[in-house]
Amino acid sequence: MSAKRIAVLVSGGGTNLQALIDAQRRGDIVNGEIAAVIASKPGVYALERAANAGIPGYVVARKDYPSSQAMTAALVDKLRELNIDLVVLAGFMVILTQEMVRAYPNAILNVHPALIPSFCGEGCYGLHVHERALEYGVKVSGATVHFVSEECDGGPIVLQRAVAVEEGDTPETLQRRIMEQAEWVLLPQAVSLFCQGRLQVEGRNVHILES
Repeated sequence: MSAKRIAVLVSGGGTNLQALIDAQRRGDIVNGEIAAVIASKPGVYALERAANAGIPGYVVARKDYPSSQAMTAALVDKLRELNIDLVVLAGFMVILTQEMVRAYPNAILNVHPALIPSFCGEGCYGLHVHERALEYGVKVSGATVHFVSEECDGGPIVLQRAVAVEEGDTPETLQRRIMEQAEWVLLPQAVSLFCQGRLQVEGRNVHILES
């Protein structure tokens, strides 16, 4: 089975990208390689991380297009040109339109910093997610890796991990703990499972096949 070519889509610092780069260095991404990092704006630190790891970086800037749809179409063209098999959204802050999902059905992974279906959907991104979790008073939160569908945060769930909420947590401390204990662990794991052909999607359920 030839190695799957992965594109990581970023909009900022790229901490989840770094987790993937580190996993690739350790040999934890089986049968896959990060072939491209694509940013939604120029000058983001994630592009520097890609350059430091010797991974080609590209910019498809939202501001260069009249609509999200036009940008999404340009992005799909770029991914096809690069022969990408798997798209990973790692802190990508642009809402992609349906053209993306149609071009890559069950081949786009996203990591969300909560246990979906809690604290997800419209307006739930970044620190907002953790603010809502703390306001609600939950005792556990966590992270979810899911396939991207046309519904925001609504695609089939691949992996989840719970993380305890601790007394005195702020949105920032909870965000950090969820990244370290869940996001940075789950995302490389899900990417590796996809690249090995071990994820089978049946409706809302994702079955993990034995290797």
